[in-house]
This record gives sequence, structure tokens and C-alpha cells, in this order.
Amino acid sequence: MAEQPKYDVKTFPKCSTELPICTLGEVRMAGVVSYVKRSSVSHLLLAITFFVSGLIINLTQALLYCGLRPFSKYLYRKINYYVCYSLYCQLVFMAEWWASTDLIIYIDREDLERYYGKEHGFLVMNHRYEVDWLMGWVLCDRVNILGNCKTFAKKSIQYVPTMGWAWMFAESIFLERNWEKDKQTIGRQIKELVDHPDPIWLLLMAEGTRFTTEKHEASKNFAKEKGLPILKHHLTPRTKGFTTSLPYLHGKFGAIYDVQLSFKKDEKPTMTDLLLGKSVQAHLYISRIPLDQVPVEEEACAQWLYELYQKKDRMSDSFFHTGDFFAESGVKRIEGYHLPRRYYSLINTVTWGFMVVVPMVYYLLRLLTSGSTIYFSVGIGIIGIFFLLLSKMIGMTKISKASSYGKTATTPTEMKDSSSATKKTE
Repeated sequence: MAEQPKYDVKTFPKCSTELPICTLGEVRMAGVVSYVKRSSVSHLLLAITFFVSGLIINLTQALLYCGLRPFSKYLYRKINYYVCYSLYCQLVFMAEWWASTDLIIYIDREDLERYYGKEHGFLVMNHRYEVDWLMGWVLCDRVNILGNCKTFAKKSIQYVPTMGWAWMFAESIFLERNWEKDKQTIGRQIKELVDHPDPIWLLLMAEGTRFTTEKHEASKNFAKEKGLPILKHHLTPRTKGFTTSLPYLHGKFGAIYDVQLSFKKDEKPTMTDLLLGKSVQAHLYISRIPLDQVPVEEEACAQWLYELYQKKDRMSDSFFHTGDFFAESGVKRIEGYHLPRRYYSLINTVTWGFMVVVPMVYYLLRLLTSGSTIYFSVGIGIIGIFFLLLSKMIGMTKISKASSYGKTATTPTEMKDSSSATKKTE
């Protein structure tokens, strides 16, 4: 990969009480833009672009996997970086350019210049929002590592066309929530990933599932039963995936990245909000922790993760009370600032739009105006399929449709493993 330029950081400005003066023409233009973003026609065009280009990308990945990877894993991964980027950045486009997301980051500037996007990183992120992963992708694009983002995910996701298939060909780690099988999968997959020719970021959401009130109650009951600290804004982390991964990372990965995302207390943005062009302001804190500072021994490693989540919980509590991660958390203050958005996601999405939408709209219009009831029905059916796919994709991110994992007591294996860490916590 080409050498990256230094980041043109922009310090987060203080709020101003002065209101901008807008002309009548600007107000009208803003209204037109807002209408276009809310339009079902616009959503249809975005859906056509994403799903058709996604299937083309999946086919390309399949051909590369079968035709190139057996002979050169190195070259396959080099090319697949750009193939994956071409798909992922369409969602970044929706956040950055369509919804004008305001991402304020809290990252040590020296670490940003020296390490971010330039080493293998193991990311541990809170999982409270429907769009938390997408806000992470926005940052990944700005540090030039988006195409090499990997994650731990449910095995069923790998069978989902476009995104699921792309993750599968990109060597993400898919888990069945059967520990005997999953620990073998984790070891095998990480051994493969550590030899990646370019820096990768591997994301773990250690809570295991997205935060909901019901799951939080179950998590608090488990923590109380095991004598673990009760978290106010997070679920008690599942330690097995973390402690199993660490031994394979030492000597290969440079650091663990503690990632904490928050929106204002009453704001819970969704993919639908972004699709409608609603602007959101996200606050993203990341701390780089050298891997040699994290214990390898399983009990100590689990205890370290519990303590990390106590820190994350203090930061969330401080943010929800004061709008500031640092005011009441005891964590060293880092001033927030912006990284400029890159134009690649815009150029990529517009290019795919012209390549896909123009011929698709042409053929759809021919079907709809053919005068044939059959052709007209086929055209309507195709439009319906794209809306259905869009609805399904958005539905996969909804908290209300999240898995039931975490609603009941922790699995016996995890309960057994947490008991040893409890002694140290007490």
C-alpha cells in the first residue's frame, strides 16, 4: 500500500452563539436537498447501486478466491483490499456525504501519526447503537485501513449476499456460539490473519450482543451473582473470545485499541436516519494499548478486560451526564478534533451509480412502458425486490431485531470461567 500522508487534523471548534445568515436561495436549496434525501426514488437508486455492485464485487471475489488465492495468497489479499473497499465505502458514503455525519475523535495525535493504519490492531468496542460499527468504518476510511477491516460475527451473516459474502472472502471470523467449535475457529482464523501483508484491524465487541434494557438486566443479574462489577451502560463482557485470541496476537499485532463511541444521551441514530439524510454527531474515543501491557495468562487477561469495561462505563456515564468523556471518568483528557473526510467514498459511489443505475433504469423503463402486462409486472417485481433487500439490510441493524443472545444467564462455560476472575475483582 502507498505511504500515507500526514493527517490534516482539524481541532473541534468551540460552540458559537452566533447564528449563520442564510439567503432565501440557500434555504430553498437546503429544502430541495432534504426532499431528495427523503425521496423513495433516491432510496431505490441507492439500493440498486449497492446491491448490484455488491453482487458484482462478490463474483469478483469468488473468481479471485478460486483462481488466484491457491497460487498467491499475498496477491489475493492485496487485490481484495481494494475490492472490499469498493463495497464498504458505499456505506461510508451514506454516513459521510449523504447524512453529513460529524465525527469528533479523541485520539492522541502522536499515536495517530505513528500507528493508526500502519500496524495490525485488535479493536475492543462498545456495542450500544445500531450504527456504531459504521461510525467506526468512517474513522477507518480516514486512516486508510477500511478495506482491511475484519470482525468477529455470527456465522449466519456469512450467507447474506453482498456484505456477508464480502466478509467471508475477506477472512472475517464467523462464530457459531458453540464454544468447542468457536475456539478452534478463532485459533485457525487468527493464525491466517496475522500473516496479512498489510495492516489489518480486527474488531471484537466483547459484550457479545447489542445493548438493550432486557439484556442489561440479565447482565446485571449475572454480575451480581458472580460478584463482578455492575456496569450501568454496558453489558458484562464475555471474556472467552478475548482471552483465546490474545495468545495468537502476541508478537504479530502491535496493540489493542480501546474504542468508545457515544452520541448525546437521548440520541440513538439508526440506519434509517442516515438513509433519510439526518445528520448525526458522533464522539469517538480511541486509546492505543501496546499488546505487551496486556497479560497473556487467561485469568489475568479476563480480569484486565473487566477492568477495561469499568473504564468504558465511567466514560459513558461521564458523557451522558456532562457531554464530556473526561469530566467525571478520571480518564486523561484528550481534546476532540476532526479528521477531514476523503473523497474516495464519494467518487467510488458515484462511479458505481453511473455504471449500474443508468442501464438498470433504462431496462426498467422499457419493461414498465412496454405495454405488456407481464413485462410491467416483472418491472414492478424488480423494484419491489430492491426495496425488500434494502429493508432487510436495515432490519439486520435494528436493535429490536437483534439476536436473543444475552437475554438469559451466561452460558455454563462462561460462568465457570468468570468465577476465577471474580476472586481478583473482589
